[in-house]
Amino acid sequence: MTATPFQSRDFSVRKLEFAGREDRELLRSIPIEAPIAIEVCGIGYAVMMATPSDLRDYAMGFALAEGLADRPGDVTDIDIHWVESGDRAGGWILRIGLSPEKMDGAFARARKRVSESSCGLCGVENIEQVLRPLPPITSRIATSRAAISRALSELKNYQPLGQATSAVHAAALCAPDGRIVRVREDVGRHNALDKLIGALAMDDIAPSSGFILLTARCSYELVEKTVRAGCPMLVTISAPTSLAIERAAGAGLTLVTLARADSALIVCDAPGNIA
Repeated sequence: MTATPFQSRDFSVRKLEFAGREDRELLRSIPIEAPIAIEVCGIGYAVMMATPSDLRDYAMGFALAEGLADRPGDVTDIDIHWVESGDRAGGWILRIGLSPEKMDGAFARARKRVSESSCGLCGVENIEQVLRPLPPITSRIATSRAAISRALSELKNYQPLGQATSAVHAAALCAPDGRIVRVREDVGRHNALDKLIGALAMDDIAPSSGFILLTARCSYELVEKTVRAGCPMLVTISAPTSLAIERAAGAGLTLVTLARADSALIVCDAPGNIA
């Protein structure tokens, strides 16, 4: 697996040596970060900074994770356009169409986003929205510590952009035995998870059939995206926040963090998921 042209670019850099060796001129592969404008039903909804690959998956996953769509069939159309803005600069527009019954909700969400400040959590109404109850996880899987270890060791083989740049996150769906099913990469951990959720929807793979593995800090947004996707277990390689733990426990999500080659920390566990 190799990184595609839309994922990275080579830049000339100078390696600064600290141990008495001579400096060297190198070509370094750097992940592309570009503005991705998202339009929903013709209304500007958000501008995200992301790696411009797997954009169809990203659009589908964004619609599902944002609650704009409840299922893939609610998304009627995805159009992808490049917008030029100077030499090698510019961005992408993702135009997402929704079924008629989802349009009013999308318009209401878009209007609310316009009135929100950049912090995203200002005002009582916004805080209540963030802390609204999550749907309970009803699915369970039978996995094991050996499966988690296998997934961790095999993930690097599915990260071409990560291997090329050492600067991006990966989100993977893993089978209960630890086999890697699908992986998506991005400079943003949230974007990587959105892309994964979208790819699973496109390929008609149920997130409830395994567990999600993320090369990221476990924030509450990642917990919520996992829960809304219906996946019963989330594994991250870094530590969780307090709100991530509270949201995971409230929804019945098994949460495993600080996953390393030799150990992991089970923060929340639903009966029957990990043997």
